Amino acid sequence: AELARRFGLPYWQVTTSATDANRFVLRLCRMLSGRDKVVVFNCNYHGRVDDSQVEFAAAGRMVPRAGVHPNGVRHATTTRLVEFNDLDALEAALAHGDVAAVLTEPFMTNVGMVPPAEGFHAGLRELTRRHDVALIIDETHTISCGPAGYSGAHGLEPDFFVLGKCIAGGIPSAVWGCSQAQAERIWAVLPHFRPGQAINHFGFGGTLAGNALQLAAMRATFAEVMTEDAYRHMFQLAAQLEAGVRATLEELRLPWHVTRIGARVEYLFMTHAPRNGGEAHHARNGLIEACLHLYLLNRGVLLTPFHNMALTCPATRAEDVELHDRLLRDCLGELLERPS
Repeated sequence: AELARRFGLPYWQVTTSATDANRFVLRLCRMLSGRDKVVVFNCNYHGRVDDSQVEFAAAGRMVPRAGVHPNGVRHATTTRLVEFNDLDALEAALAHGDVAAVLTEPFMTNVGMVPPAEGFHAGLRELTRRHDVALIIDETHTISCGPAGYSGAHGLEPDFFVLGKCIAGGIPSAVWGCSQAQAERIWAVLPHFRPGQAINHFGFGGTLAGNALQLAAMRATFAEVMTEDAYRHMFQLAAQLEAGVRATLEELRLPWHVTRIGARVEYLFMTHAPRNGGEAHHARNGLIEACLHLYLLNRGVLLTPFHNMALTCPATRAEDVELHDRLLRDCLGELLERPS
């Protein structure tokens, strides 16, 4: 009941990770549609889903993601790859008629932060409906946007919704939900279980999925942690963090920018927010990132171990934000004073 109230979809299943939730939903979409391919966006993040482990090479050709073994998957048969915010490319991908689902974050988060362009989500929803393609929104990172995630804050209408990581306070848990329309399609297609004559998992679920500890932890997290009051506190401190980073960048005249969605703040080495994952990827600099991370870590501030992302939480204090901002200013000041 709480999941339906909070996220607006009536039917839910529990898994042990968001990766599993995405896998199960993709299996369902293929089963419902009779189509094999999924569209994902370049530089996406959907956990360890094999179908999503692709990227564009320099010539614009889809290749397995660097550093991730393809695991025997022939991505040309499973996946179509487009850039985020490119509705023309998305329409061309869907026009082949072989796509079962579009799997996307509502706001790209794992290559730096890439905001959706004005009209992108409306266009995405219109195109998926026109081509009878399921829209899966993975909010595992963007739950930082509010108690109902980015979708709830911006009125998105996914067919399937995936959420993981934080919802059980560290207990391995995730959920996926679906609309009434998709549930009715599932009931019409899913084989009827015949006790004693057939298996009853159909490739979904797991022995530990939906166990009592998961459910108790999720109930406690939703009731005591992911509350309106907690999000207001996190948003206030994230806004303070964003303002402090922006002031430092302006003071030092660095051609960088800072982006915030809810409780999540990130700075990237370009003057404006990137339009897509490819642009964000090319704006990153591993040596500068490593220097910033190590400088801050040695002085008591831990950023995520990849790109420059900071999340405020219910336990974050104003003094924590002030410490980060002071150390960032010190680090960049020292770097700029050194000869190139």
